[in-house]
Amino acid sequence: MGSAQFSDHQTMGACLAASKTQVVTVALRRVNLGVDPQNREESLIEALDGYFLLPNTAGCFTARDAVLTAQLGREALDVDWVKLEVIGDEETLYPDAEELLIAARELVVEGFQVLPYCPDDPVLCQRLEDIGCAAVMPLAAPIGSGLGLRNPHNLALIRQACSGPVIVDAGIGTASDAARVMEMGCDAVLINSAIARCRSPVVMAQAMEQAVKAGRLAYQAGRIPKSFHAQASTPEEGLIDPL
Repeated sequence: MGSAQFSDHQTMGACLAASKTQVVTVALRRVNLGVDPQNREESLIEALDGYFLLPNTAGCFTARDAVLTAQLGREALDVDWVKLEVIGDEETLYPDAEELLIAARELVVEGFQVLPYCPDDPVLCQRLEDIGCAAVMPLAAPIGSGLGLRNPHNLALIRQACSGPVIVDAGIGTASDAARVMEMGCDAVLINSAIARCRSPVVMAQAMEQAVKAGRLAYQAGRIPKSFHAQASTPEEGLIDPL
């Protein structure tokens, strides 16, 4: 889960608990890592005690800025994992594929576990995996849009092309979106806006937790093949002879 947009730390904490998440993303450029000595209000980092923190490079528009932000995150939080974001357009917030690849290569060489937020491009995802990224994080739709899966076929191709973890990030709007992603064989979803901005965040967090479980179980069970025509579920043996 993401940690932004919640009305207060108490609501965020309740949602995190309800979702049963273990990993929480933190945008380093948007939070105070410490506590103001003049104001003893709990800091975000204190509020997230007990969770694995995944720093992200939100707000970066160049590979250079993203690498520097990742380095600062490693020093501040003592973690070499990073959700790598390099945005190419302020309106759509779509990733810049070229800058993303540059930053990913450099961070992998530096020993980071890189989880890049990327377009739903199977070729790009395969290249990111080939250079050593720990996972790929293709979008379902633009960040914060709540539009759900705009191109499920591409996500299926990414799942087929990549042998490592596929985490669908951005654009999920409700629980059925999360379930569909997991039914396709993806390994996880990353959700923030769909929970933080809905009418009842804690209830939605519960729904997402159950949707992820249901979708994963459905994938493991293996759905029946789709058929153009009806197929009777009742055997024909033993039918009454009308004489």
